[in-house]
Amino acid sequence: MEKVIIIRYAELFLKGKNRGFFERAFETNLRRAIQAYEHRLIKQSGRYLVRDFAEEDAEAIMEKLQKVFGVHTLSYAYETASDLDSIFEVAKGLCRPNGTFKVESHRGDKKYPMTSVEISKKLGGMLLDYAKGKLAVDVHNPSFTIRVDIRENGLALVFGEFIGGANGMPVGTAGKGLLLLSGGIDSPVAGYMMAKRGMNVDCLHFHSYPYTNMQAKEKVVELARILSEYTCGTTMYTVSVTHIQEEIHEKCRPELMITLLRRFMYRIAERQAKRIGGQCLITGESLGQVASQTIEGMTSSNSVVETLPVLRPLVSFDKNEIIEKSVKMGAYETSILPFEDCCTVFLPDFPAIRPKMKDILHEESKLDVEGLIEEAFTTLEKIEL
Repeated sequence: MEKVIIIRYAELFLKGKNRGFFERAFETNLRRAIQAYEHRLIKQSGRYLVRDFAEEDAEAIMEKLQKVFGVHTLSYAYETASDLDSIFEVAKGLCRPNGTFKVESHRGDKKYPMTSVEISKKLGGMLLDYAKGKLAVDVHNPSFTIRVDIRENGLALVFGEFIGGANGMPVGTAGKGLLLLSGGIDSPVAGYMMAKRGMNVDCLHFHSYPYTNMQAKEKVVELARILSEYTCGTTMYTVSVTHIQEEIHEKCRPELMITLLRRFMYRIAERQAKRIGGQCLITGESLGQVASQTIEGMTSSNSVVETLPVLRPLVSFDKNEIIEKSVKMGAYETSILPFEDCCTVFLPDFPAIRPKMKDILHEESKLDVEGLIEEAFTTLEKIEL
């Protein structure tokens, strides 16, 4: 008898002739996630088994696997000989001291001398005899379930619970995007959502040092690190927009400060994305959440992006939905740390909610747009996570 972890696919079953491509990416991500621990990963008939790991590493391995996109469910299981007596010895250890139970069996080996129903009935009877009146069968609403999977190799997997995985598609199967990562709640969740659909995600953060302190930058680095646990690693780039903000503040109408700054950010982001082979920009915008996230504000930002699509996976989410996902991915407590980001510098009292394009272009004509962008790129820093 050996303790193993069963890993089951999510959507990979639907991929037809391309399934091999997705499975290879999935396996690579699984190996990367648990590479720090001694183990052996084996593919077995539409699933994977993790075996030969130290018992003290089991919980850490399970936690890492739960963050791999493409995983549907996981189970701690025991692999044993497929004869009923061996299965019974394992099942005894999975039983609770009292309550109701049922047995679910799956017979992958069609040559096995008993059907799935017969296995469940026979094993259930053996467990009732063993429990001596402390357990009862309830096939509709049991307090726990014993599951048996008879494999084609003469072995059986015996387990209790299904543990939910991250679902989605394996990272690396849907291109590469550049996430505009702020220090707030929304943008890490946006990166998480795109990684869940298989996209490689790198990050770009804009800062306004010395108007914002180094703790604000460290906060964003930590958010990128949390995100990297789901994206199989990420590269974070930082760019200073301090001089750009100073120029806008000095020369332009204050109510358009945020709109003009975001147009610079999008120009810089698109150029950086192209430099690193990115195929889209990703933002955490949600329609109507703040003044710059009206449809007019989004249109203004989009109009400076020349060729790449801008993906907004949270555009229809309300704040509570975003917070729920932030908590789930483990980013919320970091996101709410009280360190300002660049968008709070020179913040006007009454930012324009529905900026008009003719006003934006008029104010922007007062600025050396290309010169400011080139200067910003001289501050580019790269952090591998």
